[in-house]
Amino acid sequence: MLIPMKRRLMIGGAALALLAALAGGGAYVYFFSGLRTSPTQLGLSSSPAPSGSTVSTAIAGTWTVTTGSLAGYRVKELFAGETSKHEAVARTSAVSGGMTVAGDATSGFMVTDISITADLTQLHSVDSVAGRDVTQRDGVVFRQLDLSSFPTASFTATSVSVTPTGTGSKVSLQIAGNLSMHGVTKPVTATAQAQLTGDKLEIAGSVIADMSEFGVSPPHVPFVAVDSQVTIEFDVFLVKS
Repeated sequence: MLIPMKRRLMIGGAALALLAALAGGGAYVYFFSGLRTSPTQLGLSSSPAPSGSTVSTAIAGTWTVTTGSLAGYRVKELFAGETSKHEAVARTSAVSGGMTVAGDATSGFMVTDISITADLTQLHSVDSVAGRDVTQRDGVVFRQLDLSSFPTASFTATSVSVTPTGTGSKVSLQIAGNLSMHGVTKPVTATAQAQLTGDKLEIAGSVIADMSEFGVSPPHVPFVAVDSQVTIEFDVFLVKS
């Protein structure tokens, strides 16, 4: 039996609408069903050096970022404008920089010349998505950040506030400075903690940045976008120069 053209168009349109609904429904289940896991935010390692005068004296000097350091981002993904409970997370170990520490435990410490640079072209997604290849996201990020033109992000401190935590050699830091990314520099404040770990000084913390302020449109694919607010996190190890 021949079906009139108008009816065929209606059937075809209904079929497409059904497929779109099924695809959207599947995506909704995927984003809100707990099939995704993300690593916890970067923080200090669990083996600090013991507190004491020897440790305190050793802190003063020039320190350089060394192996084992990580920097990256975590951001909430949105499905049809609704926030997923999971986060997209990517990290790079291509981190460089350093800082200078003066003073002692008696007179207090002064931290200056903090400068950290991360190679964003080496960012790799580290969250887990059941049945999906999260590394495909890395290509989208590469294009959105135009990493072929702006391959690095850097942070340079302008002031540092050091507060003892009362826990061994650990201290809390409020680090005001300038974040440069995508050819744009903006003032930000990082919240961090620092401790001695063996012969290394470890600093871990984070800073919140809005992609739109750096001229970056949040990456998106069909049904899915990411929040404009991004947490930039870091865990850097430094050794005496």
